[in-house]
Amino acid sequence: MRISKHIKDFLEYLEITKNRSEKTIQNYSHYLNRFKEFLGEEMDPKNISLQKVNNYRIFLNRFIGDGGKTIGIKTQNFHLIALRAFLKYLTKNDIKTLAPEKIELAKIPERTIEVISREELDRIFAAVDKAKGQGRRDLAILKTLYSTGLRVSELTSLNRDQVDLKRREFMVRGKGKKPRIIFLSKEAAEEIDTYIKLRDDNYDPLFINTGKGIKEDITDGEKRRLSRVSIENIVRKYASKAGIIKKVTPHTLRHSYATELLINGADIRSVQEMLGHSSITTTQIYTHLTDKKLREVHDKYHK
Repeated sequence: MRISKHIKDFLEYLEITKNRSEKTIQNYSHYLNRFKEFLGEEMDPKNISLQKVNNYRIFLNRFIGDGGKTIGIKTQNFHLIALRAFLKYLTKNDIKTLAPEKIELAKIPERTIEVISREELDRIFAAVDKAKGQGRRDLAILKTLYSTGLRVSELTSLNRDQVDLKRREFMVRGKGKKPRIIFLSKEAAEEIDTYIKLRDDNYDPLFINTGKGIKEDITDGEKRRLSRVSIENIVRKYASKAGIIKKVTPHTLRHSYATELLINGADIRSVQEMLGHSSITTTQIYTHLTDKKLREVHDKYHK
């Protein structure tokens, strides 16, 4: 059996057995088909050698995309991760091929993240015009992002009946469709409640588009659901109005949420669960930002 059929079977395995998201399957398909195109022939998996993989790595490192730019190290690693997962699938199904563990990922520079201070955050909140309905919505969005550490995709998917404002908690399914409990601050819950009471519709989405060009006779709430780009624009808008020069995104608020938890004494395992990270290694990127806490420990115990 040639590699094309094996790739097709692997993608179906991800869809049915592993229940991976459509986006994940699309990415794996893209990465694996690039590998197949690099081979230039319908190769039998048993002929995939470490030398061929190394040549593929050189190809990726020198590849120029449509935008005239090379592929970054992180994206190159995504190609290799997809290839390793494919080889692991073949091995599991007793199909002779290169051992997946022989493929090492490239070392990438230590990830740095941007956070904003509490003072900057308060300036962003203060920049919202609460006299307008859209302002109440935007403030509810900003406070929810900071209060929960939600990914922007998780925020946009929220429905009204899913969020318990009395208990100030709800469940989301994050990456890999893994469920986790989200807790709202009292402030964020009050802002959401205020915003909801201003609405005169029965649409399911928690946050909807109320801008110009929206037809009042739209009955499908999904057409009014705010998109990822809309949320990003809202965050950027108020950061700019607050006079903050650094780039501020929904993920910046997520980073700030996690950092604040750690600085105030939360243990890293709890933060990992609240962020929905599958690996604690991902959560550990925040630890170098908690120097304030480390200094307090140093001052307390080093005399």
